[in-house]
Amino acid sequence: MGDYRASSDQETASAVLASSPNAVVALDRDQTVLVWNLAAERLFGWTAEEVLGRRVPIVPGELTAEHNAVLERVRTGGQVSLRTKRVRSDGTVLDLRVDISALRQGSSVAGYVCVHHLAEADEAAGQRMARRARLVRRLTDVVGDINAELELPAVLDRISASLTELTGADAGGFVLIEGDLLRLVSTYQLPDSLRGTVTDLHTSLVGKLLRTGKTVMLESQGLDELVWAELSGLHTIALGLAAVGGRPYGALYALFARRKPGHVELELLELLAGHAGIAVGNAMAYQDAVRQRAHERAIFDASADGIAVLDGAGRVLRWNPAAAEITAMSADSVIGGRPPFPVPDPGEKLTFQLDTGRWLDVVSARIEETGELVVDFRDVSTAKALEEAKDLFLATTSHELRTPITIVRGFASTLASRWDKLSDDERRSAVHTIAERSRSLAQLMDHLLLGARAGAEEPAVRVETFDLAERISAATLGLPVLSDRHRVEVRVPDGLPLVRGDALATDIVLGQLLENAFKYSPEGGLIGVQAWAEDGTVIVVVDDEGVGIAARDRERIFDRFVQADSGDRRRFGGVGLGLYIVRSLARAQGGDVSAHPRPGGGTRMRLVMGRAPTIGSDTPMR
Repeated sequence: MGDYRASSDQETASAVLASSPNAVVALDRDQTVLVWNLAAERLFGWTAEEVLGRRVPIVPGELTAEHNAVLERVRTGGQVSLRTKRVRSDGTVLDLRVDISALRQGSSVAGYVCVHHLAEADEAAGQRMARRARLVRRLTDVVGDINAELELPAVLDRISASLTELTGADAGGFVLIEGDLLRLVSTYQLPDSLRGTVTDLHTSLVGKLLRTGKTVMLESQGLDELVWAELSGLHTIALGLAAVGGRPYGALYALFARRKPGHVELELLELLAGHAGIAVGNAMAYQDAVRQRAHERAIFDASADGIAVLDGAGRVLRWNPAAAEITAMSADSVIGGRPPFPVPDPGEKLTFQLDTGRWLDVVSARIEETGELVVDFRDVSTAKALEEAKDLFLATTSHELRTPITIVRGFASTLASRWDKLSDDERRSAVHTIAERSRSLAQLMDHLLLGARAGAEEPAVRVETFDLAERISAATLGLPVLSDRHRVEVRVPDGLPLVRGDALATDIVLGQLLENAFKYSPEGGLIGVQAWAEDGTVIVVVDDEGVGIAARDRERIFDRFVQADSGDRRRFGGVGLGLYIVRSLARAQGGDVSAHPRPGGGTRMRLVMGRAPTIGSDTPMR
């Protein structure tokens, strides 16, 4: 068994020596040849049979002393490597590098092992290594440049250009995998018209590469049928797969027309393709983030609600256009400071009134990742005013109803319990009071019903041609005797044009305007009514010399449940529906009502109605 193992080890050693690309020569201490492998035969020209057991004259005479000194150094100090000269059997002098080490048997040196290889091959290998190192350093710079770009077209163009620089290719391109298709998205040293070319993935070189399970491939067959044949003289394509997270993203094509790619070029192509996949993935993620940010910005800017973003210290970072409009504070004046309202905790709502009088509903939500606070607020002034008006309406209406009902109930109780004890005049006076208060109640209910209908939808009217002068005359007839403190003047020109509208609705409008004129001029004075034609319309104005209307209230008084100020209800009564009904009825007829200051004091109410054409017909309208 021991003999077999020794024999096996000897055969293995012989095989190793025979396979070595370097010339291996073993010498004993007298420099007699013990081992001379096949590479030594090829290098020096002597066969093993010719040199075994002999001293071979491969050391030039002038280097004998140096050679002996080197062997002595090896014997006493270990391995020596040097560049030197040796002689072939034909007398040719070889420039070699020799690595010499001691051949030991136990603790003693029995000889020397010399490994020879041509110095030129050593230099070529060194040059290859240096070139590879330079290219790897350049690859590192290229990868840094590529990853510095975030715009996808620029990334792809940099990849294609860097590919030719690193591999020495004559042209290059990058394709993206889109489902079952390939799209050529970037080229270098090729016609721009090729960009956008689409082909089937499965029949392409990329498909072939995917089926091999490798990441790089060389192809030199059937290139004339490919789009890459636009490169004159194309003979070889090197292909590298670009993948992100193990998923194929695309591929790099290096096109060669003048030189052949080698292992270094394929290695660089593989490395660049891997980094290209990452760079493309980063660029596409960046584009997605830019699109997402653009969408968010559009929503932020277009929102009808005010939106603010606050930092962790509560300072404004962003302020959208609606926020500027609602608060009357520009972004420049707010950013960097505190918002002009308190901010509630997330999940809570705060209602706050600004110095401008506007009411806001404010809510907030925290962004946990950044610690920022998003604040949303909207103008609820109208809803707030309506809420307050409704509350006031209920209080006022209850007051308006309570007074006549109390009187009616009191007089009715008196009549029921003391009928026989009352005189005819007293009974007649009590019944008259009950009738008057009942009329007031009916009028109040009419106003409430009209107000409810007007608020629900545009009131239904019938548009017809009628004589507005007659309606003004009927509405003002008997007014002078209603009050001894008021003077009534009516000026309607003869031939006032007919108008289009609803005669009954117009009666209500005129009656309410006249009633307000008396009501809001308690000290008396002139009540003036005028009418005239103007630019296809007929204008009616009702003037009074009363308390007037503040400029800020001239439009607001036409809202439901609103009077000029809160004190008017206590002073003049009413539920604030009269002018709301007036404007609703006027506009339903195609006209309008507006409030203006009267020259000299008081109020002028202006009613505009459409002038009737020469030939008209009655038409229902809503």
